[in-house]
Amino acid sequence: MRNRLALVLVVFFIPLWLTLAYTVSARTPVPFFLRAADRTITVDGNIFIQLTGAMHSLALIIGFMMFLATSQSADFDRRLLRAGYPQLCLVLAKYATLLLTAAAVALYATVWIRVFWQPERLGLLAAALFVGSLIYGGVGVMLAAVLRSELAGMFLIIMVSFLDVGLQNPIANPAAGNPALRFLPTYGAMQSAATAARLNVLPWSYLALGLCWALTMAAIGMASFAVRNRHCSRGNGRATGLAGPTLCAPGALMKGPPTP
Repeated sequence: MRNRLALVLVVFFIPLWLTLAYTVSARTPVPFFLRAADRTITVDGNIFIQLTGAMHSLALIIGFMMFLATSQSADFDRRLLRAGYPQLCLVLAKYATLLLTAAAVALYATVWIRVFWQPERLGLLAAALFVGSLIYGGVGVMLAAVLRSELAGMFLIIMVSFLDVGLQNPIANPAAGNPALRFLPTYGAMQSAATAARLNVLPWSYLALGLCWALTMAAIGMASFAVRNRHCSRGNGRATGLAGPTLCAPGALMKGPPTP
């Protein structure tokens, strides 16, 4: 809630992008081989651009939000650990924040999409956007645990999400039905979103694939956080002498929480 830029992007950028994608883009029907249904479907170009744009914008916003929140709270997290706060509870709190944020933003984007057209399965579309948000939120937490540069983290999120979602857009990539793309992080989420647009089926296996990516990113983020702060448990830094001033200096316990 303190990240005003992220809030502005959520409240204003998402509806602006979805509006422009639907009204400005060509409505030419685009054939797309949907592996979730094992058939070729035809979707209007502006609808598909809106779907990929929604997935990409949510990936960027949630990824940035979680990266910055985790990175900026790193020093305070270490002070909590030195004071005896359980590391598992600290990590679970971050992922609870991710779940709530991703759910709220995915629901908000789904409502805006519904303003322009009626998906066959609105709930499935919301679930697909939610899963895509979870994946890149987990990426943000993971990168914050392994990188010290905010610029490097943001650059990686931008480039990975651009390649990931962009290659699955049949307008930008005529070979978007290539089976090799199934190894991309949001492949399951995008297949589910495309299914929700035109078919009245539930692609459980592809939603599960997206959730597997989200759980994998969460597990890597947890492990990275634990490794980076392994010397910051209460008393461990003094006993081993490994905790330097940049990680968990004793004097840091006298400081207060981050200024809003």
